[in-house]
Amino acid sequence: METALTGRNVGKTCRTHYRGTFNNGTQFDSSYDRGQPLEFTCGAGQMIRGFDAAVADMEVGQIVDIHLMPEEAYGMPDPNAIFTVEIAQLPGAENLEVGQQVYLSNQLGQPFPVKVTAKEEATITFDANHEMAGKELNFRIELVEVK
Repeated sequence: METALTGRNVGKTCRTHYRGTFNNGTQFDSSYDRGQPLEFTCGAGQMIRGFDAAVADMEVGQIVDIHLMPEEAYGMPDPNAIFTVEIAQLPGAENLEVGQQVYLSNQLGQPFPVKVTAKEEATITFDANHEMAGKELNFRIELVEVK
């Protein structure tokens, strides 16, 4: 069970600017590029844990650099989230290409994103892991406003 976050901003609406990079320096996301801070309720589980934890005790105007291991970010890839189905069982599967991102429906009819990782003559393999699973992430976070 994860411990609850503590800090002056927990439960408050925080607006942050951030830049996210991989260890090799490649940027994967930036609110600066969108010109719009990201707004979320701190500690409510809307953000990955490491990001939430960093913002929990920041002061407005402060900028921090954090390095997150996968466990504090999107977790490690789950081997059970990779599955193979018969192309004949899935209408439209014959048109899919490896590397494509598509949505499948679960038993409840809710869509979830998967990536096509392999395609044989009769079968197709999907990976439902988050594309950032297993990756270490770096963020520079600037706390713009707390309300």
